[in-house]
Amino acid sequence: MHCGSGTEEKVSDSKGEIFANGFWHNNAIFAQLLGMCPLLGVTTSAENGFWMGAATLLALLGSNLVVSLVRDFIPSSVRIPAYITIIAAFVSMIGMVMNAWMHEMYLILGLFIPLIVVNCAILGRAEAFASKNTPVNSLVDALAMGSGFTFALVLLGGIREILGQGTCFGFNILGDSYPDVLMFILPPGAFIALGFILAGVNIINRRMAAKKEQQALQTTQIPITLETQS
Repeated sequence: MHCGSGTEEKVSDSKGEIFANGFWHNNAIFAQLLGMCPLLGVTTSAENGFWMGAATLLALLGSNLVVSLVRDFIPSSVRIPAYITIIAAFVSMIGMVMNAWMHEMYLILGLFIPLIVVNCAILGRAEAFASKNTPVNSLVDALAMGSGFTFALVLLGGIREILGQGTCFGFNILGDSYPDVLMFILPPGAFIALGFILAGVNIINRRMAAKKEQQALQTTQIPITLETQS
């Protein structure tokens, strides 16, 4: 099994940088295009996306914490099966809780709940981050990655729900006269909406990079100006 986020990362001591990296710069959806199955399968509404993201976030928090705590006791030769076992344990607990207390949502999400076990966004964080960092940093990373994943699911689900049915989280947004657009409820609509979202994210990232370059250039020009004046 190969996961795109399984490469080793250089970790900053700043919790804020870890969170920003996980939530936006290294977002499982926007930057790595991982977890496509739940992203395209359950995001017919913002509510479905939120609860799928929440389940993934809880699995990330639990697995990252446990992997970080036991990382020195797991032989490298069996680390991947061990990580999958840890993730599966948390996913099973989350599934049972949802089945007991949120049975209707559990039926809606269906097979995508157990598929969290093989979500590369989770396994990749266990391998690339939690197995090499402290429990506190691992929890921050899990919170960031899980929140970023949830944000992507809710954003896509909200767009599809608004354009497809004129509602968001069940609230009527575009009025009763809005005609349902079936395309955005079906899988093709998910691909189209995701394409526009990724285009928007790329535009934002380019503008942020250009702004940083401009600030860095201004910072380097200040000492040169001072030396010229002296």
